[in-house]
Amino acid sequence: MGFKVLFSDYEYTSVEIEENLIREQVPDVEFIHAQCRTEEEVIEVAKDVDAIINQYAPLGKKVIEQLENCKVIARYGVGINTIDLPSAATKNITVCNVTDYCLDEVSDHALALILSLARKVTFLNNKVKQGIWDYKVATPMFRLKGRVLGLLSFGNIAQKVAQKAKVFGFKVIAYDPFIPEEAAKNLDVELVDFDDLFKRSDVISVHTPLNDATRGMVGKEQFALMKKEAFIVNTSRGPVIDEKALIEALQNHEIAGAGLDVLEIEPIEEGNPLLEMEHVILNPHAAWHSSESEIELKTKTAQNVADVLLGKEPKYVVRPS
Repeated sequence: MGFKVLFSDYEYTSVEIEENLIREQVPDVEFIHAQCRTEEEVIEVAKDVDAIINQYAPLGKKVIEQLENCKVIARYGVGINTIDLPSAATKNITVCNVTDYCLDEVSDHALALILSLARKVTFLNNKVKQGIWDYKVATPMFRLKGRVLGLLSFGNIAQKVAQKAKVFGFKVIAYDPFIPEEAAKNLDVELVDFDDLFKRSDVISVHTPLNDATRGMVGKEQFALMKKEAFIVNTSRGPVIDEKALIEALQNHEIAGAGLDVLEIEPIEEGNPLLEMEHVILNPHAAWHSSESEIELKTKTAQNVADVLLGKEPKYVVRPS
C-alpha cells in the first residue's frame, strides 16, 4: 500500500520539483492538491494522508487530532506558527521546516528597506514622479555612518544583516535573550536589554519568529521609547508588531517611518491607513524570494517528506521545545 502526500496549500505555479523528488525516492506515492484556507478544509482532505506539505493553511490541534496516518508535516519556510507543535508531538508526527534557504535574500531585503528609509529613496522617487524636483522635501536626512541599527532577535538572518550593515558604518546592537554574548562579540555587536534597544536605535529591524511570547511584543510602549527620527523595519512576521499601535505612532509622528514586508493581515486590507502614508514602504511578503531560494525551499521541503516516509531522520526537524 502506497503513501498519500497532501499539499495543503501553496502559492507556486507548480509543485513539480517536489513531486519529482519524492517520487524518485519513495515508491508508490499519491499526491493530493488542495488550497485550504481553514482548519475545516484541511480536515476534509487530510484525514488519512501520510504527509502534509504546508504553506499557510492552519494546522491546529483540531486538525492534528483527526490525522490518522500522518507521519510528517513539512512546512515551506522557517516559521512554524501555522502548526500546533504539542499536538503533533502527542501524535508522533515529525514537524519539519527549512531554516536556511533564504538567509541572504531576507537580510538583503531588510537592508534594502533600511537604506531606502534612511536615504528616503522611495519617498524621493514618488515626489519626482509627482513633478516635485526638490531634495529639501526629504529633510531631515542623516549620514548612515555612526547611526545605530537595533536588531530584535539575533539569529541567522539578523547576524547577516549585522555583517552587511557594518559596511555602511552602522553601529549594531541587538536584543536576544537566547544568544550567548560571545556570538554577538564575534560580530562586534552589543547585546542590550529590550527597552534599551528601542531607546538607542535609529533603525529597528525585526527578526524574531512568531509565537505566543512574541505576538504583539512591539507595541505602544516600545514606540514611545523610540526616537522621533527612528524607523522600524519588519521582515519576520507581521503580528510581532501591534499594527494599531504602529499606525498611531506614525500618525502622531512618534517615529519617522516604517518598512514592512509583512503585516498582521495578508494581503493588506483595503482602507488600511498604512496604504496612504508617504513615510511607509510596503512589500507583499517578498523578502524570502529569489529564483534560487524558491528552488532550494521546494527541494528541501520535499526531501524532509521523503526522509520521514523512508524511515530516515530529516535534516530539518522542529523540536516541540
